[in-house]
Amino acid sequence: MVARKTLCLRRLGGDRAGELRVGRFFANPKVTTAKIIDSWGTQTGTAAAGRHVLAIQDTSEVIWPTSPQRRRGLGLVGKGNAYGVLVHAMLAADAGTGACLGLVGGAVWNRPGKVTTTIYERALEDRESIRWQRTAEQAKHILAPAARVTVVADREADIYAQWATVPDSGFDLLSRASNDRRLADGGMLFAAADRFALADTRTIKVASHAPGQPRRRAEMALRFGEVEIARPRDPHHHPFAPTVRLRVIDVREIAPPRGSEPLHWRLLTTHTITDAAQAWQAVGWYQARWIIEQLFRVMKSQGLDLENSQMTSAERLVKLAATAVKAACIDMQLVQERDGKHGSDATAVFTGSEIDTLGALNPTLAGSTPRQRNPHPPSSLAWAAWIIARLGGWNCYYKPPGPITMRRGMEQFYAIHRGRTLEMKPQQDVRIP
Repeated sequence: MVARKTLCLRRLGGDRAGELRVGRFFANPKVTTAKIIDSWGTQTGTAAAGRHVLAIQDTSEVIWPTSPQRRRGLGLVGKGNAYGVLVHAMLAADAGTGACLGLVGGAVWNRPGKVTTTIYERALEDRESIRWQRTAEQAKHILAPAARVTVVADREADIYAQWATVPDSGFDLLSRASNDRRLADGGMLFAAADRFALADTRTIKVASHAPGQPRRRAEMALRFGEVEIARPRDPHHHPFAPTVRLRVIDVREIAPPRGSEPLHWRLLTTHTITDAAQAWQAVGWYQARWIIEQLFRVMKSQGLDLENSQMTSAERLVKLAATAVKAACIDMQLVQERDGKHGSDATAVFTGSEIDTLGALNPTLAGSTPRQRNPHPPSSLAWAAWIIARLGGWNCYYKPPGPITMRRGMEQFYAIHRGRTLEMKPQQDVRIP
């Protein structure tokens, strides 16, 4: 998928026999979605070692065009007027540089049907929202080598059970407030945030939600303080602590463009916030959420085009979506690290045998001028990306290699690596009767 930038079985297989092999792989009952997701974070812990990691999680809907005669077993998504699957993923990024370190964990599922009971009638473990808490708990194991972890999420992750159980030493949460919660002193969260003193103002760049629109600058007013939120009255929350102490960072736009709704973020975190510098730093970590939005774009119509897959059953589409998330992450890492600014290691993307093949190829791709020699440290991801770009036809001049060049290079590389692997396998004697 990474090499050919496609999820089309015909193109993945290369020919009819290859297409059938790919189809049989996803149809095999031993190939499960859970096993595919378990493999997401195999190399991420090593890449995260010693770093402060932002563990960014979010959910995306993958919608397939369907007709009543061809639902393929897909469940309802969106507002109940479309059919598809849901992908929840957590991605690790370096807190200082924004470098994508790989996937951590998550879930991919197909809704079996409409839920007839209200959310308050269901136990917490039976609600879809439990994915936020479970994925955060997964991160504790996979990102154990990290020096510090901050789980970053949007409003859907504002769940009391998560605030009460997940934070730990060196493991913090940061998410946007969803509900105007009751406080231990009898007040309300939003009103308390409004009363915080103005701490600072700053102009920041914010992404536009309109497709193709550039980022704009917004002048923001900053307030911050500490609150103690009260446990919800829902009886399912009774096992948790009656209150949780959190820090609130309130940032709101001072003078939005005419006709635009002013930006207003109320961020909740377990981090200690004692001054404006720490508050702005947390705002920057929250803004890093765009990295996982980019992952979903690469996975879907702006990259691998997952929603155009013609697989015939929901079960296989769920497996395909789980695989596509990993392919999209690798694609992002290669393009992101082409200039070496993040200092990522090649093991974040490539296996040991693949790195050996890259090392064998490196001297064969060097040119006669200094600009045509690999300038990056051996076994770094930038070093590997330079080799892939050269295989894809990049001449080391003009603009940096883009996704198309990387796609061509990965196609070439995997063909060479397969051939080299076959050549290195010991040959068995063939006895002729």
